[in-house]
Amino acid sequence: MTSTVRKHLAMALGVATLFAAVVATAGAQPAGPSPAEQLRQDTEAIHALGVSGVQARVIAPDGRQSVATSGTADLNTGRPVPSDGSFRMASTSKTLVATVVLQLEAEGRLSLADTVDQWLPGMVQGNGNDGSRITIRQLLQHTSGIHDDLPGYTTPEEYYQQRHDVYHPEQLVTRAMAHAPDFPPGEGWEYSNTGYVLLGVIIQKATGQPAHQEIEDRILRPLGLDQTRWMGTSPTLPRPHAQAYQLFGPGSRVDVTDQIPVDYENLSFVTTTRDENGFLRALLAGRLLPTRQLAEMKQTVPVSAEVQQLWPGGRYGLGLVERPLSCGGTYWSHEGGDGGYITLNGVTDDGRRSAVVSMSEARGDTPEHILAQENAASALIDHALCAGGPGTP
Repeated sequence: MTSTVRKHLAMALGVATLFAAVVATAGAQPAGPSPAEQLRQDTEAIHALGVSGVQARVIAPDGRQSVATSGTADLNTGRPVPSDGSFRMASTSKTLVATVVLQLEAEGRLSLADTVDQWLPGMVQGNGNDGSRITIRQLLQHTSGIHDDLPGYTTPEEYYQQRHDVYHPEQLVTRAMAHAPDFPPGEGWEYSNTGYVLLGVIIQKATGQPAHQEIEDRILRPLGLDQTRWMGTSPTLPRPHAQAYQLFGPGSRVDVTDQIPVDYENLSFVTTTRDENGFLRALLAGRLLPTRQLAEMKQTVPVSAEVQQLWPGGRYGLGLVERPLSCGGTYWSHEGGDGGYITLNGVTDDGRRSAVVSMSEARGDTPEHILAQENAASALIDHALCAGGPGTP
């Protein structure tokens, strides 16, 4: 723990002690801000970090919606952030993929105990990788040990050079196979995008259709989520949308809206705060999976120490993250970040209260900026889901 962290911790403890003393002597305190006002304050707090644009939507158990925006959608024109603009769904689409896999299990078309080799013989091999030892459950849970080596840009120059490159699933898996596994299957936890690339290919083998088509047929169309779309290799988004920015360093903020997601098969979905809320609510309310499969999805394992810094107390299920609430209990989520868009979300265990916040800038130049952005967005989700009072999210 650094001296700076110790100082901030001491200040926080001092404030807490002082606050407790004041409450003890002054009795009941005035009520805090209303949920709508709290949401407005939280979006502004994210913008105050330097994030160019923020949009958030909260849906209460009675269906009432609160919406807040802050910042600008375009640093050149200053136009306002649309309250329900499109953004790239990024890794939140892993929950879509996992839902389809569990639907297929419920239909008896595959088993979570099936190995990768049973579906994709010879695709995972070499350098200690062995598809005969890795199960579908382990792919879903990020416990396969498969190393990630997805292409990516770290400088503005690399962004401009690589933004329209197209990679097919087999190419991405081949890159991963050039590395030894991070650990033997089932003996650790490490986030693996490549694992979900493989799941997409398995869905196609099991159904005869691409994973994105199964997601459309099984989830999006039945729920009426018509603002969630697979964009394929298109580098653009439907309008309206905020421009997406990436902070590469001091004075190096780049508009990175125009690009093709590396794993375009799984990560080319765009959505809105309304649709993302709708999907998560339907999932947790049991409208997409039978009881047994939803329970499987919610069987969690600890995440790595590194990811614990972003998700304190977080655990990973099958394409779903469990995180603690400050008011008691836990909530379910799966954040996404790609191409300048960073999105956090959350839904209570019964699917009745949900929240989504989408930020159209990734402040990924330093660990401190990453953590500050993550913490501010996590606070927004926590406040929104705890609005019903302590212990009653």
